[in-house]
Amino acid sequence: MGDAAPGAFTDEVYAARMDRTAYEAAALGLAGVLVTPGPDLVWLCGYRPTVTTERLTLLVLTANSQPRLLVPAIDRPAAEAAPGAGAIRVSDWWEGQDAYAAAAGLLRPHGRYAVSDATWALHLLCLQASLPLATYQPLSVVLPMRRAVKDADEVARLTAAAAAADAAYEEVLGLRFGGRSERELAADLAGLLRGHGGSRVDFTVVGAGPHAADPHHRPGDRVIGDGDMVVLDFGGLRDGYGFDIARTVHVGAPTDEERRVHEIVRTAQRAAFESVRPGVSCQDVDRAARAVLEEAGHAGHVARRTGHGVGITTHEPPYLGEGEEQPLEPGMCFSIEPGIHLPDRFGVRIEDVVTCTEDGARRLNTTSHELVIVR
Repeated sequence: MGDAAPGAFTDEVYAARMDRTAYEAAALGLAGVLVTPGPDLVWLCGYRPTVTTERLTLLVLTANSQPRLLVPAIDRPAAEAAPGAGAIRVSDWWEGQDAYAAAAGLLRPHGRYAVSDATWALHLLCLQASLPLATYQPLSVVLPMRRAVKDADEVARLTAAAAAADAAYEEVLGLRFGGRSERELAADLAGLLRGHGGSRVDFTVVGAGPHAADPHHRPGDRVIGDGDMVVLDFGGLRDGYGFDIARTVHVGAPTDEERRVHEIVRTAQRAAFESVRPGVSCQDVDRAARAVLEEAGHAGHVARRTGHGVGITTHEPPYLGEGEEQPLEPGMCFSIEPGIHLPDRFGVRIEDVVTCTEDGARRLNTTSHELVIVR
């Protein structure tokens, strides 16, 4: 089973996150930041409504003022019990009241605001109707790196999540693959992840044979057979922080070509990892992996970027792809997951979550990259 859950973040941690976000927005000339239920709300103040409905819930962050959280009156007790509630001022609106008029009272009529990406169109359009002279921009565009640099406690949570994923992978290797469907094996894998403390399983990709060439294959009824290459890619959350790992195994003895392709991907993964250090751009990590794949003659068999950030969600900035010039900083945590995808034949992917350190990188996943033979 997984280790004991870490303690909750303190009011001081949440207050620092909200203050930093508000002041970074102010430095860009914004009147403030508006956050509705979703990952940003959880990260900023620890509040996750038990039910996300059409009722407006809105966190308002502005420089030099206490954060305000507007919630439906029915949800006020839950909001006041949230981990970061001590750092915010909670107010409410009642059924029959105009929630958007209540929100407008917290905002500047001519203000320019960053709005969290998870905001429903309903809420944004109604806010626009209440404050027609205010303007809004996506938070991920204005402050794309606000969650990217993790503190030590966050890295510790991500490390524990990776260890749980590693443990589940080691256990699944002991199961029978041949003669079972992809869907059955994916269900077993999801159960193992929960058994090791996974609070949420977002995906369990099991792609066998030609399905291994599909980067986003959804496990189906195909029966795994002898001679199949099998890509296992699974992600989710443990104690609020993400895990995302991929390994490729083989049922029975692989061919020389399959071994060669696996070794090329393994080399590309290592090259990308070794390129990580502060100041290196995200696209240069992608290029390090891609150069290995292209030199081996597989330029046309690369279907995706090399990686993505992992934090309180399994996919977030920074993104390791061409055109991403963001320099890496210590504390950034992201996947490195090159792959080769040979349509209608087979595929290989190897993925770890790593963190950028002061002098390089550290893998959070530590299971072997060897091509494991399963039964």
